[in-house]
Amino acid sequence: MAKQKIPPDIQCAAEAIIANFNSAFPANSMQYVPRFKGMYLYLDRSNYGEKPHAICRLEFTGSIDRWKFAIYKYSKEYYDPDEIFFPGGGHLNGSIEGAMRCGLEAYPVRTPFMRRPGANYLR
Repeated sequence: MAKQKIPPDIQCAAEAIIANFNSAFPANSMQYVPRFKGMYLYLDRSNYGEKPHAICRLEFTGSIDRWKFAIYKYSKEYYDPDEIFFPGGGHLNGSIEGAMRCGLEAYPVRTPFMRRPGANYLR
């Protein structure tokens, strides 16, 4: 049995949604970078031109506006679909844009001097 994949037309539509979202931010300040693998869309984010880092994973459910969300947990280094207590969760509505808005609150855009996403070095 072949692994299921996100259809190419859905991938193109998702990339357009992400590009539109990214266009609202100044160049090189923050950019979501999509990765597709099987039934998953991984949303990584680059801050100030740094290497992209994991934010969340979306599972395709058959509709462009009904994705299952999993936040990336840096403490355990995995995507957790069962985690529900984190900043930005109120934005989750099954849409790609809602997931990206959630990611901005869960992992705020870091300035270049901060070393790791999710880490608070300013105590």
